[in-house]
Amino acid sequence: MDNKPSKGEYLDVLLRSPKTIFSVKDAALLWGEEREQMVAIRLNRYVVSGKLIRIRRGIYAKDKKYNRFELATRIYTPSYISFETVLTRAGINFQFYGNIFVASYVTRDIEAGDQKISFIRMKDYVLSNTVGIEHQDGIATATKERAFLDRIYVSKDYHFDNLHALDWDKVFEILPIYNNKRLEKKVKTYFKSEQI
Repeated sequence: MDNKPSKGEYLDVLLRSPKTIFSVKDAALLWGEEREQMVAIRLNRYVVSGKLIRIRRGIYAKDKKYNRFELATRIYTPSYISFETVLTRAGINFQFYGNIFVASYVTRDIEAGDQKISFIRMKDYVLSNTVGIEHQDGIATATKERAFLDRIYVSKDYHFDNLHALDWDKVFEILPIYNNKRLEKKVKTYFKSEQI
């Protein structure tokens, strides 16, 4: 029995999905279509007819109200929202950044739609470890403790505005996944300065 949608149902299947962003692979899975070239052709037809929006090559949105964090984590996978994006929302950093910061397997600054996204490369064994990463609505996001550690992991010296917001037990619970002596020393230094 073939579970593929009938001709008029392909768009409905996408629109009914909770996702606001689709890659060609996502649509292929939803449609049960193995030939990605056929999926790309169909998606492009929907763009031309104004039924979908192309955000960038291979990435589509239902409409202009798409979730920007969902977009940021769909361009390169695996990836998760971290660094200043999480730190600022948690009140650990006070400076506002318009960019979305994402942990990924590449380092790259891109613009997709009207959103600037900064991808920061993490080692594979760190990126693939899910300790301190929450999944909600299909979006992977670091906890404030994981984002704090991610930032120190990639930056030699970094100034945080308010470390009182951290749960230090969680910081020390996540720390071993990085397997990094410099990071361990730096975290202990931050921790001691908070105890004064």
